Amino acid sequence: MHIGVIADDFTGASDIANTLAKGWADGGGLRTTQFLGIPVTAAPADCEAGVVSLKSRSIPAAEAVAQSLAALEWLQAQGCRQIVFKYCSTFDSTPQGNIGPVGEALAQALGVRGVPACPAFPGAGRTVFQGHLFVGDRLLSESSVATHPLNPMTDPDIRRWLTRQSTEPVGLVPHQTVRQGAAPIRTALDRAGAGGERLVIVDAISDEDLVAIGEACADLKLITGGSGIALGLPRNLIAQGVVTGRRGAFTGVQGPEAILAGSCSRTTLAQIELHRSDHAVLEVDVDAVIRNEVTPSDVVEFIRANEGLQPLVFSSNTPANVAAYQARYGTGTVAHALEQLFAQAARILVDGGLRRLVVAGGETSGAVVSALGLQSLEIGPEIDPGVPVLIDRGTSLALALKSGNFGAPDFFAKALAALEARP
Repeated sequence: MHIGVIADDFTGASDIANTLAKGWADGGGLRTTQFLGIPVTAAPADCEAGVVSLKSRSIPAAEAVAQSLAALEWLQAQGCRQIVFKYCSTFDSTPQGNIGPVGEALAQALGVRGVPACPAFPGAGRTVFQGHLFVGDRLLSESSVATHPLNPMTDPDIRRWLTRQSTEPVGLVPHQTVRQGAAPIRTALDRAGAGGERLVIVDAISDEDLVAIGEACADLKLITGGSGIALGLPRNLIAQGVVTGRRGAFTGVQGPEAILAGSCSRTTLAQIELHRSDHAVLEVDVDAVIRNEVTPSDVVEFIRANEGLQPLVFSSNTPANVAAYQARYGTGTVAHALEQLFAQAARILVDGGLRRLVVAGGETSGAVVSALGLQSLEIGPEIDPGVPVLIDRGTSLALALKSGNFGAPDFFAKALAALEARP
């Protein structure tokens, strides 16, 4: 294994695994495996890039640091020469969050400074300019993530945001330097490190910027950012003759299907509305779940009764309604109840023969995959930017784990079609 990734949630892990597997501009990618939790055995011999999926985004910083350092130790034991700490492209984290603590801890463990921090993913509308994060044409603080139920982002200045979480100074490589190419970027990172800056925000407004950043980081031990930060990394290894850039083909999986949606993002809400116009859809009532009036068995019964009709079960809701439920029952209580509802239903369905599963939402995906007891997933073709087909070799289960804000309006139907076998 050449590149090792530590991802702070399961959908984000799929996102960056997809980036590494497809590479840049048909230049070839890496044979990539997504590991669900920290493995206890060695990686497959043909694995060129490994992504360790943690569920650490919203847990206390000390716990996130401990898990991330354990993942680092395993990746180093697999021979990784470069580590990537992957977090959300909208920098989901509170001022007391763990992007800064984990980034610093990994950098200290590896003995490095001047570590790039770039959440940009232009393909999904996330760009960084002068240290400010944009979603489309809006500042981060004016986007839907400003009302995120767990990690509301109210400040678009991610250098300032990261400084609140860090114990050491945070630097900036502005776009005027990035657009000059790899050599000036590397010089700026080295200068920042020499000046005592452990983490350094790097601007990026295009895929070409990310490729240049990747080239500048070819021999760095540690990189941090969103999935876009990995865009140029396969090309470095291919140019060095370390890998060939060729991947195997995906033939698809046939069998019963289901869609589970726990994300409350605007994108997911719009996808649900489109899907419900001509497919079987069940909306979960939060009050009923808390009172145990809606159970995993109810979810399973609905999905089985609508096999072949692309059944969707969702708990997604508007920010105002989510806030009302949280005030009534507590944030942790609501989140846990919904995650367990979907996780237990997914386990029953898969045990009963379900073979195609689409999950929307990072926390929901983490709960579902954990309940299924999967250990590793092979990365297949891309469905939409940032969302690949995932295949469990052991059970012949095909999945798509979608971050809340990702995917085209017709993502759910498109994902099920991508998971299905073709004649």
